[in-house]
Amino acid sequence: MLKGVKKSETLLLIDGHSMAFRAFYALPKENFSTTGGQHTNAVYGFLSMLSNIVKEIEPTHMAVAFDVGRKTFRTDMFPEYKAQRDATPEEFKGQVPLIKEMLQALGIQTLEKEDYEADDIIATLVTKARGTYDIKVVTGDRDYFQLVDKDTTVLFPKQGVSKLEHFTPEAVKEKYGLTPAQYPDYAALRGDPSDNLPSIPRVGQKTAEKWIVKYGSLEGLIEHADEITGQAGENLRERIDQVLMNRDLTAMVTDLQFGLEDVHREEPDVDEVSAKFDQLQFGDTLRQRVLASFGVKVEPKPAVDVAVKNIGIDWLEKYGQEGTALALKEQEVALVAGQVATTFKLDELEPEEDKAFSAWLAKAPKYVHGAKALWHEFRELGYELGGVVHDTELAAYLLRPGQRAYGLADVFQRHMQRQLAENLVEEAAAIAELVPELVTQLQDIEAYELYSDLELPLAFILARMEAAGIAVDLEKLTTLRDSFAEKSEAEVSAAREQAGDPKLNLASPKQLQVVLFETLGLPKTKKTKTGYSTAAKEIEQLAVNNPHPFLDHLLAYREYQKMKTTLDGLVKAGESGRIHTTFNQTVASTGRLSSTEPNMQNIPVRTVTGRDIRSAFIVSEGYECLLTADYSQIEMRVMAHLSQDPGLIEAYIAGEDLHNYVGSKVFDVPIDGVTPELRRRVKAMSYGLVYGLSAYGLAQQLSIAPAEAKKIMESYFERFGGVQRYLAEVVEQARKLGYTETLFGRRRYLPELNSTNRVARENAERAALNAPIQGTAADIIKVAMIRVDRCLKGKKSRVLLQVHDELVVEVAPGELDEVKALIEREMDAAIELSVPLEVSAGVGKNWDEAAH
Repeated sequence: MLKGVKKSETLLLIDGHSMAFRAFYALPKENFSTTGGQHTNAVYGFLSMLSNIVKEIEPTHMAVAFDVGRKTFRTDMFPEYKAQRDATPEEFKGQVPLIKEMLQALGIQTLEKEDYEADDIIATLVTKARGTYDIKVVTGDRDYFQLVDKDTTVLFPKQGVSKLEHFTPEAVKEKYGLTPAQYPDYAALRGDPSDNLPSIPRVGQKTAEKWIVKYGSLEGLIEHADEITGQAGENLRERIDQVLMNRDLTAMVTDLQFGLEDVHREEPDVDEVSAKFDQLQFGDTLRQRVLASFGVKVEPKPAVDVAVKNIGIDWLEKYGQEGTALALKEQEVALVAGQVATTFKLDELEPEEDKAFSAWLAKAPKYVHGAKALWHEFRELGYELGGVVHDTELAAYLLRPGQRAYGLADVFQRHMQRQLAENLVEEAAAIAELVPELVTQLQDIEAYELYSDLELPLAFILARMEAAGIAVDLEKLTTLRDSFAEKSEAEVSAAREQAGDPKLNLASPKQLQVVLFETLGLPKTKKTKTGYSTAAKEIEQLAVNNPHPFLDHLLAYREYQKMKTTLDGLVKAGESGRIHTTFNQTVASTGRLSSTEPNMQNIPVRTVTGRDIRSAFIVSEGYECLLTADYSQIEMRVMAHLSQDPGLIEAYIAGEDLHNYVGSKVFDVPIDGVTPELRRRVKAMSYGLVYGLSAYGLAQQLSIAPAEAKKIMESYFERFGGVQRYLAEVVEQARKLGYTETLFGRRRYLPELNSTNRVARENAERAALNAPIQGTAADIIKVAMIRVDRCLKGKKSRVLLQVHDELVVEVAPGELDEVKALIEREMDAAIELSVPLEVSAGVGKNWDEAAH
């Protein structure tokens, strides 16, 4: 619990900028961003901190103060004030307005004033609130210690924003040996590097503390300055004016035009809070924590008439035939049809009841949340799930792709603006309530067919693929894993030798910084909060511009470690002799499938190592071979269709090698004069354009001068103007509509396209270029999977994997010719574009051998 005795009313004041900055640096920005590119780590960390504090303190009044900008009356007094600080990161700037909007939705006032800082606003409010409130001030700025008294406690972060130290008058005295009133005198004397306030040579923390304790105050010290001996005394006497200026700068203003009417709390607007959480793509866990800390109670759902009894065949016949919502937890089942519900335990059913339920489960129309996971759960219990006509998880994903979570509670809160009670019958009732709402919304955006004809049937195809798994040669995978471990160790030894440090940890950024920029004296990379970057991109560029054996060993070590980690996952997953990956339908906002445990997309595509790994995936006993089939250059073909560029269309219709054809046009040489290097350059650019590649990015990728890269791009656009026009139009169209769309009507919402934050806006523009192309390619392979599955009915051959644009099929004896023909036919017929699709197929005893 918090320290200090509570008065009847508690006032919580937060220095918004200070705590938002702490959150920004405490949480990695790479892990917290919307699919449109808006960074959200500061918002997430701030809200997490806020919910913890509000829950513990239970403030009756509160406000959050913000700085307006760098210019204040203090910079007028002393232009160097805080001048040493780096420019505020763009990624942070764009998050402050989002924090303010969230606070407003939560009913909390945000305060700011031109020419003043947040601490002046808070000091004013503390001064006016003394004697009336128990005051808690949350800040990462030690200058606030001057406000501490019997009514006022400063809560100061110890690490990030999760742990706060409580500074009462006694705590300040214990930590610094000073009273709160003496603290600003001590700070003025010591100087403050964070505010660029000069210090006195030879006068550190201990000396400053000793002088203030001895003489009582800065004024008392100056009066006795002549008594202080040695170099420290001489330095003090020379810098008295500077110290007095420091004291003026650290003094807080206490008479601004803010009053206690500015700390009144309103009731949270739950709908607005939920909308903001969706906009930021935060999951339900934080939303529930925040709302609960602000006293938002769980609203029970409208009651259903629950008949808790043995299931009875009559119930299923009477209520379960028109579309019944189903929820399962362990052995317990809940069914809701209209206002009638029943619950029962599977292991308590009588044989006749079990038979009736089993038949009903396999065929009757039903509504569920997360059909694929539920299919596996029932399979484990010995039942087959079929007849699913609605899946609220998939519907919610299509309506809001890119959200972090699609749990039932999250979806119910998002679309019905109510919280879900923790009860299995309530879960089934929530599913029943969501279905008509989500169906209407899908119809409104013309995405119902995408849901009913593509995503829903695909869920069951994926479930069967996951259950089948693929056979692996575990011994081979283990041998490969061990060889990468040995190679990794060899690179560590070689790198240590180069660095002259036998204990160097190559995984430690701090140790690497010392070796790279001090021991070896290599040019410094991009500056970060913890020194100079040792991230992959920077080290790779450093190795290109400044070749050094140490960098070669470091990069090789990282590559081997990455492969060892991939193989660790494969070995662990394949202990049974088969690998059963999980395909995720609701993760990628573009519509692409992803896979986890293990991630099959992590296996390198065109390297020797990738081939070695693929060769360990083998045909099962009782089957003849593996067959792989994929689309050739599917994204570039979609680009040709969407852009309607005559040059690209002509190349594909003529059956030319695209990159050679484009290379001949861009570099003005005959097709047979396109060298491998020219082909590499044009291929990098063609694919890069789909991802918003700039001339600078192309230069980095190809290790050429930016001017040369710019020239290549200009030459490309001169000859393929349709591509340039399409890329410009797709972004502008998305900016107007707020979303992009695939040829199948799959939307990706990108509100960040209109953001005032440059970083978020540019990220969203890149996403807008990519989403229609990558999303259409994803839809095409999904359509192909459904067509192939339909044609394989009645055959023993089966699809095992879908990775990128490739299907891996296990072929039963005697079925090869027929299966190969039908797969090529059905994949080719998945869509009709302005250019032909090209399907390549190959067969072999293992995945690598089946490559083509």
